[in-house]
Amino acid sequence: MNPATIPVCQAADPAVRAPRFDVPALACDTHAHVFGPQHRYAYTANRTYTPPDAPLADYLALHRRLGIERGVLVQPSVYGTDNQAMLDALAQLGEHYRGVAVIDPDIDDRELQRLHQAGIRGVRVNLLFKGGISFADVERIAARIQPLGWHVQALLDVSEFDDLQRRLGSLPVDVVIDHMGHMDTAKGLGHPGFQALLQLLASGRCWVKLSAAYRFTRETATPYRDVLPVAQALVRTAPERMLWGSDWPHPFVHIPMPNDGALLDMLADWVPDAGLREQILVHNPARLYGFPRP
Repeated sequence: MNPATIPVCQAADPAVRAPRFDVPALACDTHAHVFGPQHRYAYTANRTYTPPDAPLADYLALHRRLGIERGVLVQPSVYGTDNQAMLDALAQLGEHYRGVAVIDPDIDDRELQRLHQAGIRGVRVNLLFKGGISFADVERIAARIQPLGWHVQALLDVSEFDDLQRRLGSLPVDVVIDHMGHMDTAKGLGHPGFQALLQLLASGRCWVKLSAAYRFTRETATPYRDVLPVAQALVRTAPERMLWGSDWPHPFVHIPMPNDGALLDMLADWVPDAGLREQILVHNPARLYGFPRP
């Protein structure tokens, strides 16, 4: 692929404003990425976008501004199965941070153990963008990581994934769904794919990230009101399985770049009860990622 034809992403808004509600101690951002420097960590040729550098220092500054004390870095598609940029970041971050890697199904057991020691607690599978894998490989990966207690994190559009409840529900590990299922809000809560997601949630085998509303909204500015009923339906179905993530630095966004303070404020709209927000921000991620319980 000619790199000149790959679109370059917008950069994140550097003027992050503080959220309007009191963020509880040990709150966790369960979905963000670090990028670059590009001369050190090369991007895969088979990618959908090229991000600007988003270094660890900027990520930590974001968390300080938002009042976030824990985080989970997620391997972005542009690095393929080369997790080194994330692993180097985790080595500097310490015990309050975890990672979700992308791996080859044929990875050896020694490398899996090395990743576990580095703080990896799940494997992301891309079933949406270029560089993704087949579902047969997802099944192989799930079998490999089951002994470690990891989960599979799936990037997919629930409205375009056939038989979601049976296929994902049959995996021998828990499943985490990125970005509320990534379904265009115009399709409505009654869409069979979204209803299948709710059924999978109710089964107790699935978690959902309340993140990246800008990826499936029909609006162009926060608070993306058309996402409110989607988030509320998910929270109502299984509040104990909800997670929040910033998706910083918001790669490959096709509408105006949102402010991260405004994105966190949306959680207060979706979940007005402070106690339930604390469960989503603190207790749920502690359980899934193995953080010390508060």
